[in-house]
Amino acid sequence: MKQYTVTGMSCAACSSRVEKAVSKVPGVTACSVSLLTNSMGVEGDVPPETVIHAVEDAGYGASLKGQGTAAQAQSASEAEDALKDRETPVLKHRLIASMGFLAVLMYMSMGHMMWGWPLPHFMDGNHVAMGLLQLLLAGIIMVINQKFFISGFKGLLHRAPNMDTLVALGSGASFIYSTYALFAMTDAQLKGNDTAVMSYMHEFYFESAAMILALITVGKMLEARSKGKTTDALKGLMKLAPKTAVIIRDGVETKVLIEEVKKGDVFVVRPGENIPVDGVVLEGTSAVNEAALTGESIPVDKAQGDPVSAATVNQSGYLRCEATRVGEDTSLSQIIRMVSDAAATKAPIAKIADRVSGVFVPAVITIAVVTTIVWLLAGQTFGFALARGISVLVISCPCALGLATPVAIMVGNGMGAKNGILFKTAVSLEETGKMDIVALDKTGTITSGEPRVTDVIPSGGVTEKELVSLALSLEKKSEHPLAKAVLLYAKEQQVDAPEAADFQALPGNGLSGTLDGASLAGGSFSYISGHTTVSAQEQASFERLASEGKTPLCFMKNGRLAGMIAVADVIKEDSPQAVKELQNMGIRVVMLTGDNERTARAIGAQAGVDEVIAGVLPDGKESVIRSLKEQGKVAMVGDGINDAPALTRADIGIAIGAGTDIAIDAADVVLMKSRLSDVPAAIRLSRATLRNIHENLFWAFFYNVVGIPLAAGLWYPIFGWKLNPMFGAAAMSLSSFCVVTNALRLNLFKMHDASKDHPMRKRAEKAANKGGDKAENAGAVRTGAEDTRSIGQTANENETVSKEMQKSENQKNHINMEGITMTKTMNIEGMMCGHCEARVKKALEALAGVESAEVSHEKGTAVVSMSADVADDTLKEAVEAQDYKVDSIQ
Repeated sequence: MKQYTVTGMSCAACSSRVEKAVSKVPGVTACSVSLLTNSMGVEGDVPPETVIHAVEDAGYGASLKGQGTAAQAQSASEAEDALKDRETPVLKHRLIASMGFLAVLMYMSMGHMMWGWPLPHFMDGNHVAMGLLQLLLAGIIMVINQKFFISGFKGLLHRAPNMDTLVALGSGASFIYSTYALFAMTDAQLKGNDTAVMSYMHEFYFESAAMILALITVGKMLEARSKGKTTDALKGLMKLAPKTAVIIRDGVETKVLIEEVKKGDVFVVRPGENIPVDGVVLEGTSAVNEAALTGESIPVDKAQGDPVSAATVNQSGYLRCEATRVGEDTSLSQIIRMVSDAAATKAPIAKIADRVSGVFVPAVITIAVVTTIVWLLAGQTFGFALARGISVLVISCPCALGLATPVAIMVGNGMGAKNGILFKTAVSLEETGKMDIVALDKTGTITSGEPRVTDVIPSGGVTEKELVSLALSLEKKSEHPLAKAVLLYAKEQQVDAPEAADFQALPGNGLSGTLDGASLAGGSFSYISGHTTVSAQEQASFERLASEGKTPLCFMKNGRLAGMIAVADVIKEDSPQAVKELQNMGIRVVMLTGDNERTARAIGAQAGVDEVIAGVLPDGKESVIRSLKEQGKVAMVGDGINDAPALTRADIGIAIGAGTDIAIDAADVVLMKSRLSDVPAAIRLSRATLRNIHENLFWAFFYNVVGIPLAAGLWYPIFGWKLNPMFGAAAMSLSSFCVVTNALRLNLFKMHDASKDHPMRKRAEKAANKGGDKAENAGAVRTGAEDTRSIGQTANENETVSKEMQKSENQKNHINMEGITMTKTMNIEGMMCGHCEARVKKALEALAGVESAEVSHEKGTAVVSMSADVADDTLKEAVEAQDYKVDSIQ
């Protein structure tokens, strides 16, 4: 999307006109114009000059915002500069000047005429002189506010009337009619008709012509100030961008402008300084405050190899880093771009206001003309009829309609950005709150994504500390992912031990070594139980841990079992509460995972999700999302590369910020804090923003529906109500101000407050029951979790379940959609955990003729489904190439 700055827009009719003009340009696939930020986003292969020419033909100005490498140096400053409030100072000066002349005009026209305030002696009784002075004062005020007339009549000439057109017509009509009355007065005075002179004196609307302009200027100034506040969050992000960096060139520290830093440069950061660009630590340790990006106030420890981000603050140590992302590629720049793009795009609900505003101004002009004619035909004076027509012009406010959506979107998006929740577009901000189902990836989303020690069960008189020490001696030299969990746990427990001698890694089985003359061994339960006696109690402990989705690592000393250390990908602390909040908001929560059913069922029970879908491959996740979309709107939350297809397929993709760049790129919403609790917060914020937009649109429509008939004098024959054009102008001014102020209330919204979620629980139960019926029809099995189901045991091809679940069931029944499927069961030694399962599964499914493989490290088996006969030797070679042993194939 190319970004442009558009000048000359004054209301929603203007932005609608520009949008239509650019959308008609051949090659433009999408165009979105923001009145709030005076920006335009254009998609399509079109030269910028063509787009700019189209805008200029529509009567406005446009320029391409700085992009690309050459513009990176100025992009941040340009973006910040573009958001500066230039309108308020100009409007303030215009208002002050106008009010000075208006005070004199009002003193004469109303103070003297209505309340008898004294005038200079030479003017006392000289009505023509009073009229001339009023004409001059009104004329000066009109010149001061000439922008209304220039913009208004320019729009009229381009057949694109706007709010300024209404103001210019109303003020101009008042001035022209008053001028006519003044000349008629001079004629009456020449003829000595004092009665006519006095009557014409009451036909002057010079004060209305001037007051309309002054009041609209007041409204525009208040509106400009309020609009400035809506972009505070974005301006705050831009101010975080560092201006300089200290890099090492030729062994010397050199201070350079931030735009001179290139990828691969080595830069240094001292305590208290901002990190200038994204990089990786080469040397040093420190605590870095990342609150600017993630909102987390607790500093994050950094050491060699750790990533650092631009605009974060180095709090303690000296860091020497290598630049990995510079300019517009840094995390901060990407966040700024996301927030800016969201402001430049339109929410679906904004199209309602756009359609209305496109015909609003012409309709109002028509109503004003008809009103004037009708009152003349009804026998009223021309002055009365004209006042009604002018009132219609100046009370109508297309601005309120045009601002109703973008101001709320900007404030809501800014609130999200400040709290680490980034909505990429206005569409995603509006749609996130409409979700019926939230599908959660397990690893890295519900769980931490890193194996941790959960249980330590010693045996044979060994203490917990001795067991951990024994395990540490062996695992220090191991490269297995589960070894890191043991090392981390030992560090936390302040347990240390020397490395085992004669260390051997037995691929697919375990580890062995010696320490102080004692033989040590560790590995899977099947491996250890084959080399020592295991009691019934120890067997029960293993089965209990395995049933909880944990991986027991068994350790042996001198031929005797020393105990078990269970390792698992532990659930995040906030996950159960986040799931509960989603359910209370009326949302059904589904967990997707590639893990085996037992592990998935255990994690699902801990998290309290409504439904668990296990054994799903990456493409299977996308299929599951597709099937869930038949039951309602679906949001997918994930963090890995394998989640990208599902994130794209979902109505709303939500990426955990600590995940991969691919997942973040594929998502519509990014959670920078990597907390699952931010998912319900994002939904609450979306709902609050949409509610605010509805309020704004209601009051904007309501104001015009009530105001225009009143201004036209519809109620005059019945109640005697009529509206002075000056009061109409005041009402018009306040309408836009009220809409913007209402949007600013979103800054007070508490997105993490779940106290008002519970009324939605009935909707949640309804959604869960709807999904439950489908799941039960598909052969769902309930587990220990409240309303938890595990799909995948039995599948019906007519049910809307994922292809992966269908495959799984078909394999077990030895049947596929086309007929008989060949299956073979392989008995494999050496598999210890889910990682081992994944390696074997991947190796087998890579073979030609193999459709799928169901692998279990607990059973030591792999059930292979084939569409064609695959030789046993081929299957065996594939598995043993991964360092596992195949005992038999049946």
